[in-house]
Amino acid sequence: MDLQLVQFLINGVAVGCIIALASVGLTLTYGILRLSNFAHGDLMTLGAYLAWVANSAGVNIWLAIALGALGTIGVSLLSEVAIWQPMRQRRANSTTLIIISIGVALFLRNAIVLIWGGNNQNYDLPVAAAFDLWGLKVKFYNIVVVGLAALAITGLHYLLQNTKVGKAMRAVADDVDLARVTGINVDWVVLWTWIIAAGLTALGGGMYGLLTAVRPNMGWFLIVPMFASVILGGIGNPYGAIVGGLAIGIAQEVSTYWLPTEYKMAVALVMMVLVLLVRPQGLFRGTT
Repeated sequence: MDLQLVQFLINGVAVGCIIALASVGLTLTYGILRLSNFAHGDLMTLGAYLAWVANSAGVNIWLAIALGALGTIGVSLLSEVAIWQPMRQRRANSTTLIIISIGVALFLRNAIVLIWGGNNQNYDLPVAAAFDLWGLKVKFYNIVVVGLAALAITGLHYLLQNTKVGKAMRAVADDVDLARVTGINVDWVVLWTWIIAAGLTALGGGMYGLLTAVRPNMGWFLIVPMFASVILGGIGNPYGAIVGGLAIGIAQEVSTYWLPTEYKMAVALVMMVLVLLVRPQGLFRGTT
């Protein structure tokens, strides 16, 4: 196999891990809140910018990414109280919620530009030499991204399968009315959904900043790959979103072997359309 093609494959794994983390947050938001959140990509951007601000102030990059995630969680909880909870109480339909989420996305993106400007920013990081493996260049931060994503996904699996919060989230995703009747505090589950979704998404944004520049539209350009990953894996299925995110990330990077890099988003869009045409339910069972 051509070494250059293998190089693109390796790069695609790192990008796929980032898309996977963000897609898990997006699919949880839909599965539990029934919200197709188009502001999700801009929450990812916000997490990256907050991490950059902390890092620029002298905070260690790993702590800065954690602080960025905490700040993004705070913004998400604020939006839940100010916007999404009132909309649920008014029984707003899905179209209204989508339009509102686009408005929130525009607000966040323009707020980022207003506060920090539109120029690309970079973390204050030491230059790390790439590892040379059989003629392949494996970047240090690619390895870091894959390792952090594996830890986050392992933690998510434990939370969903072995904790009271995770079991309650799965119950609400299956049937919110039945979950409420059995005594589950749905409002409490909603808050935890935002915490987990925003935390994973901001973590993905912070990790993306390790591989590329931090810029105002970075999350918006990933929103189509995120939705493609969610649809590919089965809407509402977090494990499916992980598989879908890896598949989309690898497909996008490998496609640059034959196509210009400008067509990356088109690759994700084509994959999403094909899945909708051939297997609308996705590869795995999602939330119905």
